[in-house]
Amino acid sequence: MGRIPEDIPHDFIKIRIENCHLTELPRGAFSQMSALEFLWLNFNKITLMNIKSLDGLTNLTELRLQGNKLTSVTWMAFQDTPKLKILDLKHNRLDILPEHALRHLPALTYLDLSFNQLSVISKDVFINWPLYQTAEKAWGKEGLVSNMVLALHDNPWLCDCRLKGFVEFIRAVSPPIILMNSYLMCSGPASKAEKFFHEIQLKTCMNPVASAPETNITLPLGANATLTCLVKARPGPTIQWMYSLKIIRGFAATETHIDEETVNSQLVIPTLHLADRGLYTCMANNFIGNSSVSITVNINSSDSSAPLPPPVPMLSSDENAYIDIRIAKQTVYGITLEWYATTDNPAETWFTIHFGKYDSHKKEMIYIGPGINSYTVSDLLPVTKYKVCVTLKNHPPREGQCIVFVTGSDISELEQRERLIHIIVIVCAMVLAVPAGMFACTTEARFSCVDRCVKLWKKHRLHGEDLQGAERQGTFDSLQAASDEGLCRDSEEKPKKRRKSEDRSKGGSAAHLY
Repeated sequence: MGRIPEDIPHDFIKIRIENCHLTELPRGAFSQMSALEFLWLNFNKITLMNIKSLDGLTNLTELRLQGNKLTSVTWMAFQDTPKLKILDLKHNRLDILPEHALRHLPALTYLDLSFNQLSVISKDVFINWPLYQTAEKAWGKEGLVSNMVLALHDNPWLCDCRLKGFVEFIRAVSPPIILMNSYLMCSGPASKAEKFFHEIQLKTCMNPVASAPETNITLPLGANATLTCLVKARPGPTIQWMYSLKIIRGFAATETHIDEETVNSQLVIPTLHLADRGLYTCMANNFIGNSSVSITVNINSSDSSAPLPPPVPMLSSDENAYIDIRIAKQTVYGITLEWYATTDNPAETWFTIHFGKYDSHKKEMIYIGPGINSYTVSDLLPVTKYKVCVTLKNHPPREGQCIVFVTGSDISELEQRERLIHIIVIVCAMVLAVPAGMFACTTEARFSCVDRCVKLWKKHRLHGEDLQGAERQGTFDSLQAASDEGLCRDSEEKPKKRRKSEDRSKGGSAAHLY
């Protein structure tokens, strides 16, 4: 069985479809079965859950999805199941649990998240559990409350500072919450691997601080240079070396952990050339912030008057190159970009990422070396509209090489951020497939809006017409709800020139619908 049957009697109370080939829970799959109380879909291949998958199930009390392939759950879907008491999600691939994941589950008493991929989680997930908030007060007053069962064991917990609040919560947990297995174990970092939560003490997270023993080095031509950078941070930082604003990929950088919060990074430059002169920057960042330190490299030679190299390789121009950019993944603190480019010399092609707030003319520029086709943008601010573009070398951005997205109202409300970015990606996928067109949806857009956008896009494609549209400033900037009629529109604007190889992307990007 590859999909939910459409002829299930409407008066069924229990449905059990297991060990089949279901890959998704589509919108309104059970909307006519208002009497349904028990839904078991264990050991299928479900990877996707629609925001309206549970529409109409107002009497559902038990949902079991054990042994599927869910990497995320659309927690907003539980607005349609106010009576749900048992939710079994064990043996899936969940790696994120938003702080307000349980807020639409007022009757939930049993939650099983064991055997997933959870590594970092906030204690607020369970403090915001509606039944816990009411039961905790009643427990103190009356001494008797229905217990709440929680299973969190066998997840790869990363016991660094980000888990501090959760570890303390688990150690002190008491009725009305009962842990199915209270011996939660750390999987990392190495110093805490295979230790139980009650055996460890965690410190508060700390912004990176980068320093260098020497910030000005002079060496003879042909010598080997080793640049040293010390970074102190909690949790452990990501360290990159930059030279003349481009990420260095040709030199070897090594990292050594001095202690739990200090990393020694060394950049080795073999056989110094005149082109290696200049300012080298060691950049460190974690989810709290970033820090950098610069080291100047001088070279003694008879030809010291030679000019410094240009900041980026001056390769032959490829003005007609086709670049297709998309948001490949939403991480805990940002997004991961991927792009595909058709160029004459892919092994020698450098890219430039232009990133910053949408209304800011000054964008940060990151230079990416040949062979690299992805980049992660982190430390995003809440309630902020961003624009990111990918171009060849140091060329300015052109139409169709950019993505616009909006973050949610709270950086911790990952289910909200996920929803916002997914809606915007659908909009931008249409822009990339048809550079001359754009449909704008507000962040609170209903799915009928998205459906209408897609239908209009397909209609224009079917008739071979250009989509014509313009972005309305208020659609992305405002986080207020609006009527469906005002969310999608196509306005008058002159068709723009199509990009080279446009046919390559027909229907491709727009198929990434969530």
